Amino acid sequence: MVFGSATQTARRWNNLNCDRGELSDLELACIICGGTHSTMDHWEFMQTMPKDPLDMVDDLVKMGVYKQNQLRAAEGVNAHELRKALFLKRVGRGDPRRERLILGLCQQAGGLDNALAAAFGPQAGLFFNDSIRNSGATRREFMRNMAVGAALVTLAGCGGGGGSEPAAEDDTEPVDTSNLEKTDLQIGFIPITCASPIIMSEPLGFYEKHGLNATVVKMPSWGAVRDSAIAGELDAYHMLAPMPIAMTLGLGSASFGVKLASIENINGQAITVANRHKGNINGPADFRGFTFGVPFPYSMHNLLLRYYLATGGIDPDVDVQIRPVPPPDSIAQMVAGDIDAYLMPDPFNQRAVYEEVGFIHMITKELWPGHPCCAFAASDEWIDANPNTFRALNKAIVEATGYASDPANRVEIAEAISERAFLNQPTEVVEAVLTGNFDDGNGNTLSVPDRIDFDPYPWQSFANWISSQLVRWDLQGDGMAAQVIPEQGYDEVGQGIFLTDLARELAQELGQEPPEEIYRTEELMFDTFDPADPAGYVQQQIDEYGV
Repeated sequence: MVFGSATQTARRWNNLNCDRGELSDLELACIICGGTHSTMDHWEFMQTMPKDPLDMVDDLVKMGVYKQNQLRAAEGVNAHELRKALFLKRVGRGDPRRERLILGLCQQAGGLDNALAAAFGPQAGLFFNDSIRNSGATRREFMRNMAVGAALVTLAGCGGGGGSEPAAEDDTEPVDTSNLEKTDLQIGFIPITCASPIIMSEPLGFYEKHGLNATVVKMPSWGAVRDSAIAGELDAYHMLAPMPIAMTLGLGSASFGVKLASIENINGQAITVANRHKGNINGPADFRGFTFGVPFPYSMHNLLLRYYLATGGIDPDVDVQIRPVPPPDSIAQMVAGDIDAYLMPDPFNQRAVYEEVGFIHMITKELWPGHPCCAFAASDEWIDANPNTFRALNKAIVEATGYASDPANRVEIAEAISERAFLNQPTEVVEAVLTGNFDDGNGNTLSVPDRIDFDPYPWQSFANWISSQLVRWDLQGDGMAAQVIPEQGYDEVGQGIFLTDLARELAQELGQEPPEEIYRTEELMFDTFDPADPAGYVQQQIDEYGV
């Protein structure tokens, strides 16, 4: 050891954590950790740390930086759980700078290496990284490396508090899971940016915070999501906003009760056109004869596309072909010439630009600012069997949606959800979508911060507009929507499926400020929707455009 006792280590720790007022006017904040000490002091401090990991752990335990009970607790967790427990809870402590570091450490092994190396040099990452990469490590090696990794990251917060005391034991109250019917959950999702709150809640710890051991499961298509829901194969789902209405009413499938618990995203879609049509598309009338892809018949994508085309005199059922295409297949089908354009969720619009396959004709925010797209949903049967778990799960997602709504968190989220297990997309593509700083494929660089946005509140006016368009377009071709929805009543359908009051209650518990109203007038590109008169709105559209 370079120094002989934990007392000397503590003295160095205290000296390093000097108050900002004690810095000279010429001294800058540490460029390694951002702390209130010079970079040279940080470097010199780290040079005095023990070179043997076990010695380091022993000293840190003696100092009180790392507790014996924490080492014992680590024996009961795996690497994934420990990353979240030690980094998100132990070190974040509400400091945005720390949280950015910790969330970076919870990425793939390369991210861990980079973050640790940035703080402490190349050797630091080695101790932690082999514990998550090498499943063949002995138990002693595994525990040593995990403990040292956690201790090193704890030290990374050396400049955050300004006081002389090292970080104390985690004082976060454990979540009481005694009333939860089940805690091990599987949640289906489609790999699109609309699902950001559902996806990010796993790697960023929102599920765990609410006492849930939830795993997100990638699904191949919306048809598979619907069928899996009916079969009871997963616990809850990422669904398109119209799906719970369609499924509950038996449109497109046997009737199966589903509740829309909260909205995942607003905006966030686009009409993308193959590059072979560049220069020929200026408005909806120019799409005559096209073959379009949409992710699912009962989707906002299909309804918004039909809304737009009709304003140009295009009958969506006669003058063009609209067919379901799983979002991950959309670019390949465009390249093959099977489709000319699509209205899809991102990142596949931006990915088409990235691959120089297509250009963005219009983002859907232009068609309807603040329109809903995707949602968190669960079946009536599952909710009835697991009411407390459902509430905790919905609350976790409402909180994650609120977190995603802050533009300051978007780069971080892009990094978290881009990896192979989730979106499997280039981070720069996902970041372009989430930040709204993007190229449109026509030579323009645009800045639209709310290209996609996140708001969990399920307005009942959303439900009424969706129902009005299901009636207008008769997607089954048997007139069932036109019969069932008016018969039951637009408000009754919406309020029976969209859990607006629960979403408000959970948001308020989380300190968010949801609206008190459940209806609002919706301003679209070509008209205004009064949720009190959906039938009149449909008739007005038919009278004006002929379809």
